Amino acid sequence: MLMWLASVLPQPLADQTCLATTVYLEARSEPANGQFAVAEVALRRRERGLWGDTVCEVVKSPRQFAITTAPRSFDITNLDAFNKAWKIAGESINNWALPMAERRLLVPNADHFATIDVAPNWSRNRPSTTIGEHTFYRVN
Repeated sequence: MLMWLASVLPQPLADQTCLATTVYLEARSEPANGQFAVAEVALRRRERGLWGDTVCEVVKSPRQFAITTAPRSFDITNLDAFNKAWKIAGESINNWALPMAERRLLVPNADHFATIDVAPNWSRNRPSTTIGEHTFYRVN
């Protein structure tokens, strides 16, 4: 339902909806810094343009974020966690609108992440930063 809603919302509300949903699905149990770092990866990907020109296009890229792997029928069951993700998404979008030198960055240059329980092939020999249960990497 949220992704359909995002498809009819105007910008930047659509991007905030997609980013909040991604933060919720990927990191709702993480500390705020971990959630901000997930948002940062999505916004960096949008800026680089390799995965899409909008946040929604980026997070809907096949097998890149949980939005594409979660069942279409997923429900937001923790409204407090979604409200937090919504706030983090909005703050992250505002932060990313600042000139590069003024942005608050938690995982500079990171464009990928994975849970600490896995070690994807693409993660080998890459500089990384771990926040909570995720490790963030620069791959591209």
